[in-house]
Amino acid sequence: MAAQLPIIYFYGVRPGRYLPFFPVYVVADHPETREFSLDLTGIPFVAPERAAAEAPEREYRSRVVKERLHQAAFRENVMTAYANHCAVCKLKRVELVEAAHIVPDSLGGPPVVTNGLALCKLHHAAFDRNVLGVRPDLTVAIREDVLEEVDGPMLAHGLKDFHDRALMHVPRRAAHRPAIAFLEQRWENFIGA
Repeated sequence: MAAQLPIIYFYGVRPGRYLPFFPVYVVADHPETREFSLDLTGIPFVAPERAAAEAPEREYRSRVVKERLHQAAFRENVMTAYANHCAVCKLKRVELVEAAHIVPDSLGGPPVVTNGLALCKLHHAAFDRNVLGVRPDLTVAIREDVLEEVDGPMLAHGLKDFHDRALMHVPRRAAHRPAIAFLEQRWENFIGA
């Protein structure tokens, strides 16, 4: 604590499984109870009397990122096929529409247009989390528990209103439309969620 050196703190999530936090700093020692306090924010603790004397410093962390090189071409091809429209709501704000994999890349879904949907950020997030599904007949489904939930207008109009409706925008070329096999595979995941 006196040297303000970071430690790694292993938080137990279940027996034998831990979530590491780094950097973690000891900010207080309580010898009478044999306890100490930790700061898990990753910001070094500076005692109040030293804080005024020391100017704050900017600190940065480096991360190693695994980038999917095929993603840029996949996005471009899907967005072109869908004319930059969200398949669910037809939103055409390019900065708010993304290319979504029907069968996720992590599950071996190929980066091809027939395994993609152009979705606005809301519908993409809902699709990825199995809140929204697309049936093989290209109709939208919203998960039952979400349909029963009472919330504000975004839930009502942004999700619930699209339940049992056909996709509003699909590629003109049949060769670019979602492949039934990919939709069936994803639909199984949705109904199992």
